[in-house]
Amino acid sequence: MSTMGRVSRLRASEVEFVRPSAVPDGSVVSVFRVPPETAGQRLDVFVHSQLHRTSRTRAQAIVRASAYGADGRRLKPNDRVQAEQRILLWRAPWDDAQAAVDIPVLFEDEYLLAVHKPPMLAVHPTARYHKNTLIKLLQSARPECAFMSLGHRLDRETSGIILVSKTRTCDRALKKLFERREHVEKTYVAFTWGVPRSGDGALRFRYERRVELDRESASGVKMRVCNPPAGLEATTVIDVREVREASSGQVYSLVSCGLETGRQHQIRLHLADLGAPVVGDKLYGPDERAFGRAADGRLSELDLARLEMPRHALHAARLVLPHPMTGEPLDLHAALPSDMADFWASLSQSPRGTLSRSI
Repeated sequence: MSTMGRVSRLRASEVEFVRPSAVPDGSVVSVFRVPPETAGQRLDVFVHSQLHRTSRTRAQAIVRASAYGADGRRLKPNDRVQAEQRILLWRAPWDDAQAAVDIPVLFEDEYLLAVHKPPMLAVHPTARYHKNTLIKLLQSARPECAFMSLGHRLDRETSGIILVSKTRTCDRALKKLFERREHVEKTYVAFTWGVPRSGDGALRFRYERRVELDRESASGVKMRVCNPPAGLEATTVIDVREVREASSGQVYSLVSCGLETGRQHQIRLHLADLGAPVVGDKLYGPDERAFGRAADGRLSELDLARLEMPRHALHAARLVLPHPMTGEPLDLHAALPSDMADFWASLSQSPRGTLSRSI
């Protein structure tokens, strides 16, 4: 049974409950604890706040179809939640068959595995993606490996390098490396609408803006920039490598982004704050409401036309670090995936193309 999410979500093993007779065998249960500060909310409002990638309309439909109390009692969208109440959502896994997905291996030894994650592949199981996730597919391909753990994560739409530990000792050492951020370099490639520039017009610069959760956003996951002392420090090294334009006159940049901190959505937020959001970004792009419509599978033709790509154009291209067990220097590269390469090739070289430099 799968249970993942925000702090108010619990593991199924931590809660005593019975599966209602109306719920089919094999269903996935997500268990939510109602914090005292949300007591009195309508159930559909509470569920919407917990399911980040779901619109309010979709949350109401989920409640009608799948919401139960721990005692097996069916719940309704307009029920009022109570402090410390347990809400159970019983749903069938969205991916009941494992797909054939090519996951290129960049490095592997007895301790560590580095792979190139394709776009649109979730990294860990959720109620929506159970079998078709990076970790499940890797485990299936290596049944002899008794332990596998993600060293870090990428958004489902983001492609690129992911490290997976194959022993518990390596897992602990790798996560300490990432926590200290010593001798670790992460570089991403993004396509943006417009050209991100510093205040003095530079095309290569360090961008420091603190970030925090945007509590005014209906998505529940959107971040926003803020001023100290609020939020968390966030620094991105931005380097505009090339600029092109479409026949429409729209200007695009190929940007290399180095992470000095690793905050949620940091690159996408910083680029958007500079007036150059990532192409295809449903959250920080032209219309935040596209995020909810995409979660519900209801993107319109206008949405698709405005987004230009089915996913945000962000790719984890390079990772440099010492091997967590042997200390061997690792310099890992993941080539630009075909969807991003094709998009960039479709644009015309402009006089601005004199900015072009190797990435």
